[in-house]
Amino acid sequence: MHSHHLQLEEPIRMASILEPSKPSFFPAMTKIVGTLGPKSRSVEIISSCLQAGMSVARFDFSWGDTEFHQETLENLKLAIRSTKKLCAVMLDTVGPELQVVNKTEHPISLEAETLVILTPNQEKEATSNLLPINFSGLSEAVKTGDTIFIGQYLFTGSETTSVWLEVNEVKGEDVVCLIKNSATLSGSLFTLHVSQIRIELPTLTDKDKEVISTWGVRNKIDFLSLSYTRHAEDIRHARDYLSKLGDLSQTLIFAKIENFEGLTHFDEILQEADGIILSRGNLGIDLPPEKVFLFQKAAVYKCNMAGKPAVITRVVDSMTDNLRPTRAEATDVANAVLDGSDAIILGAETLRGLYPVDTISIVGKICAESEKVFNQDLYFKTTVKYVGEPMSHLESIASSAVRAAIKVKASVIICFTSSGRTARLIAKYRPTMPVISVVIPRLKTNQLRWTFTGAFEARQTLIVRGLFPILADPRHPAESTSATNESILNISLDHGKAIGLIKSHDRVVICQKVGDDSVVKIIELQE
Repeated sequence: MHSHHLQLEEPIRMASILEPSKPSFFPAMTKIVGTLGPKSRSVEIISSCLQAGMSVARFDFSWGDTEFHQETLENLKLAIRSTKKLCAVMLDTVGPELQVVNKTEHPISLEAETLVILTPNQEKEATSNLLPINFSGLSEAVKTGDTIFIGQYLFTGSETTSVWLEVNEVKGEDVVCLIKNSATLSGSLFTLHVSQIRIELPTLTDKDKEVISTWGVRNKIDFLSLSYTRHAEDIRHARDYLSKLGDLSQTLIFAKIENFEGLTHFDEILQEADGIILSRGNLGIDLPPEKVFLFQKAAVYKCNMAGKPAVITRVVDSMTDNLRPTRAEATDVANAVLDGSDAIILGAETLRGLYPVDTISIVGKICAESEKVFNQDLYFKTTVKYVGEPMSHLESIASSAVRAAIKVKASVIICFTSSGRTARLIAKYRPTMPVISVVIPRLKTNQLRWTFTGAFEARQTLIVRGLFPILADPRHPAESTSATNESILNISLDHGKAIGLIKSHDRVVICQKVGDDSVVKIIELQE
């Protein structure tokens, strides 16, 4: 386990902590993924979310139909145009999620130390002693003494809308459980999670495939969040499915690790996936509380060394109903940043929360403060040592660009890229300054029409810590010449000046290809 990722200047003046932070164009290097829903779907609210720091919009298909999500996405497009803020789209699958079905939507009161029956007969009405579920194989999967959690957003230890049960006996297809805590379930759907038990359902369900092939294809989704990823084969299967859906062959697949199976096969999953989402709500059920932090730190470290984005969930649950996070939550966000996380997902906080914009703003401020004391020097040395020698050509260029930028105290790194790979490698070494990723479009054809690449690649860097993309003019060819390089560079520098990122006499590190050679150069801006 790698500690000491916190760097403080000694002796620190305690009074300096109270000094207001300096304003900056970028709220934080760490990215924020906001889940859009009933409380965050108007053009006005989405625009405010983008201004506050949201760079990826997540659409959770565990609830709501495609028409509802399409309306929200159309509002997102309008908000992007009005704010001129780039935003990527993430589709979150349902996966093998077990649910309690409450057709009447009447609140259900469950009393501790009484019995309740879980039945696969969905025709029956949900009551205080009978709960219909959407899975007929539960009775074969569980045994007496197993633990089952039920809740709208799963059991957190403080919610009165979640309950945990202990399996008392199995009767045919029904499972009789002892209720361990009193709670009231309200709404139409509740998630059901069986601790450390394999559920024999496909990771990518027929419902998921239908949503991806219709809504996903229509909207050219940037990211697919694959819920309940349990094996590397789950990623391969999803990638094979996407490859047959035209533009979605470019969609990046993030493995959502939610249970003990995903944890057990983590290394193989990481090799196949484009990024990892640690779904701490479910993991907090499958793991003992004292082990959750250990898995988080180990998983984020592995992602960092592989150069793949690590995304954390469930950080400020209390902000669903409150304007300020708890002390523990604020510290949790900071520790996620110090651990090396690329992004933070806000779920219920923005989906149904009362303060979606404030939540994004506060989380961004905590991230920005944490980044100031991130021990980049140690992180850089650890990453270089892990990569080993001989380095690949690109890895050597990327690490050299970061080292040079830190040594000369550059205000920004500008990286020219077509695929985004070089920019990602630079971000892997966690430079202390922003990386402007200038994505140069490429012209391609399918024999019927010509199209430009670049938009996908630009948006997909919006989940990587420290990367801020801009799309170059497609009239500049990908085969760079000194003239086109100079032209694009001047546009990038003007952009940096316009947003207040670059000032006169600042030093800037440029990473670009000139012919077949990769070049790192340092320039100092004149008046």
